[in-house]
Amino acid sequence: MVSLLPRAPYLASVPKSASSSLWPPPPSMSSSSVAAPVAAGAEAAAQPRKFPVLLFDVMDTLVRDPFYNHIPAFFQMSMNELLESKHPTAWSEFEKGLIDENELAKKFFKDGRSIDLEGLKECMVRAYEYVDGVEDILCTLKKNNYEMHAFTNYPVWYQLIEDKLKLSKYLSWTFCSCRTGIRKPSPEFYLHAVDHLDVDPASCIFIDDRMVNIEAALSVGMVGLQFKSAEMLQKELCTLGVELSPLVCEGDTKVQ
Repeated sequence: MVSLLPRAPYLASVPKSASSSLWPPPPSMSSSSVAAPVAAGAEAAAQPRKFPVLLFDVMDTLVRDPFYNHIPAFFQMSMNELLESKHPTAWSEFEKGLIDENELAKKFFKDGRSIDLEGLKECMVRAYEYVDGVEDILCTLKKNNYEMHAFTNYPVWYQLIEDKLKLSKYLSWTFCSCRTGIRKPSPEFYLHAVDHLDVDPASCIFIDDRMVNIEAALSVGMVGLQFKSAEMLQKELCTLGVELSPLVCEGDTKVQ
């Protein structure tokens, strides 16, 4: 679990109708173990909406990212060769919805060489699979009626992930950069999420494998967990008081 204390310089720009939507971590937790503001308030328990709201990064948190192995192999390049040859901004423009896939194909490489777009997509689809253990956690959270949303930098090809893995069984594809035109770690992306959900930042747990994205979540007052493995995530969610039954949150034991 990340141990950074939250910074909240942007909170003034997030008007909320009431503080009752705050999700307080257990009062026994110390500030060194919870990367979020500790919010008190008995009114929270009276809300019909269940907290916390969980925001999940997708690539290399829920789904294995093809970029590091499969895509270089597809182009018959090393990773270093791919990084050197690809256009510096084309993919991020695609992720923000500024260009479509045909435009991506035209400028994927700096030198303008053509690519097999359909072959690339097929390669990515073959590589998509759940990160070990995370589907069990998603299933349990869903059974316990937690509200979950994808919070991801990804182009319209997120639909390829959905078609193969059916992530929408567990969460909503609510916050995709291709829809918002904003990418992590821009604080505006996080502020857009809390405004759209009409919650206070402290009632959200944000989970991502990249620390820079966690730091951005902390800066707006969210809880932040850096994903390293499903086992660690399970323990950290249990520590924060998230219900994971039928998983048993006691020590290192996992009981189905």
